[in-house]
Amino acid sequence: MHSVRRRWAAALPLLPLLAGCFAARDGSPYDAGAEAGGGRLRLAMAFPPAERFSPYGADATLLSRLGVTEGLTRLDGNGGAVPALAESWTRESGRGWVFTLREARFQDGTEVTPAAVAGALTHATRADPPPAALTGVALTAEAVGERRVRVTTATADSALPLRLSSPSLAILSPKAYRTKAGTRRGETADGATVADPAGTATGPFTLTRTTGTTRAALHRFDDYWGGLAHASGLDVRFIADGTARTNALRSGEVDMAEAVPVSQAATLEEATLREVPTARTTALFLNTRSGPFADSAVRAAAREAVDASALAEDVYEGHADTGRGLFGPALTWAAGERPRPSGRPAATQVRNTAITLATYDNRPELPEVAQVLQQQLRKAGFGVKLEVREYSRLESDALAGTFDAVVAARNTLLDTGDPVSYLADDFTCDGGYNLARVCDKAVDRAVAEAGTRADDAARHRAALAAQTAVLRTDGVVPLVHQRILHGVGASVRGVILDPYERTLVGTGTRR
Repeated sequence: MHSVRRRWAAALPLLPLLAGCFAARDGSPYDAGAEAGGGRLRLAMAFPPAERFSPYGADATLLSRLGVTEGLTRLDGNGGAVPALAESWTRESGRGWVFTLREARFQDGTEVTPAAVAGALTHATRADPPPAALTGVALTAEAVGERRVRVTTATADSALPLRLSSPSLAILSPKAYRTKAGTRRGETADGATVADPAGTATGPFTLTRTTGTTRAALHRFDDYWGGLAHASGLDVRFIADGTARTNALRSGEVDMAEAVPVSQAATLEEATLREVPTARTTALFLNTRSGPFADSAVRAAAREAVDASALAEDVYEGHADTGRGLFGPALTWAAGERPRPSGRPAATQVRNTAITLATYDNRPELPEVAQVLQQQLRKAGFGVKLEVREYSRLESDALAGTFDAVVAARNTLLDTGDPVSYLADDFTCDGGYNLARVCDKAVDRAVAEAGTRADDAARHRAALAAQTAVLRTDGVVPLVHQRILHGVGASVRGVILDPYERTLVGTGTRR
């Protein structure tokens, strides 16, 4: 069983943001340089660090959103891989790729060298549990020149440049790595690696101080290859309660508050809100291996009981689209596609079937969604016990199959940017983040087939076919494709509106 690790996110309606590169609110591009001398920014973040800022699990995205870490590549607005620490790359063979590095330094002052990059990727392969981006993938990395690194996979991987954009594959300096016992840097006795990103990453901001899971302080990294950040640093508060985050912004205690609840949107001035299209879908995951939902006919009864349109209009107050699949309309290649799974079993009549439905409150709409589902399922004959926890206290039990059903918001392209890798991780027998605990031969075949497609268009078509196979199991019921609301103070400029939720502040973010 995998320990607590990763990610959740939302998908929005067709908006032009996904058609081009990510842009700041004032039009500044993602990698724009900046002048020195700006003040510090105060942020309220929704998710506290769950693993002491480990770059290999749930905290990887938090680190990238705060501008601490970077990988060899990053995603552009169309979901393609573009340069980050690697300025270019070529495919040598079916299994080998060579990445040419740009001139850059780590936050500890050392140079980003091919040996350091190869070492960082090697350490990531030894993490326990492994990063989600490496699920089902075995890779090796080696320095092959003054500025070049060769990355080789055990089998051909057309999505490797996308995979290396994952926040969990961030490049850290050799000083970051140590044993779990702390006796020496590198590997533990069983080969596992742990890493400390404080002062060892490459982003525009350096993590300098933390106070448990409540606060963090970051300073500007003056030698950042992308130019000096406008802000001199970040003062971060982790506030799980959405109302409290919104109140902190309204009272002037913070300059930015991420993930403002839709119930709080009306309390903020219109100019303060940023509505961000993302690749996040909220869904109901049914435990297909144990409990009542191991019976496909009972799963069908639950699926037929759900009215997702009521959730989009009432709970999300129009800030979401009714779920129509795993991939929402914010993804241009999935727009207009409406999967029609055939061959589903007929629903059985349910009478007082007891189930436990769980969710988390870091995204405040989710408990409301769960309450509506509780009523809908009760009308269908289920006896529903609702359990709500903070995310870091829920995930390990959810992955272990403790609950009969889980309501979760999942950014389908967060880990790799590759829809096939997402399907493999979340819905195949060997998937590392399989909340529905799906193990279906037809799904595994469809995902494997999609993984053989190198052309982007063909890969997307195959991913949509695999999506249909997943939905046919009734292990997951799509509910809504979300939009995320951020609260941004009137004096703040340059917030990064990222549909993949990997970035939030950069060199141009300032007040």
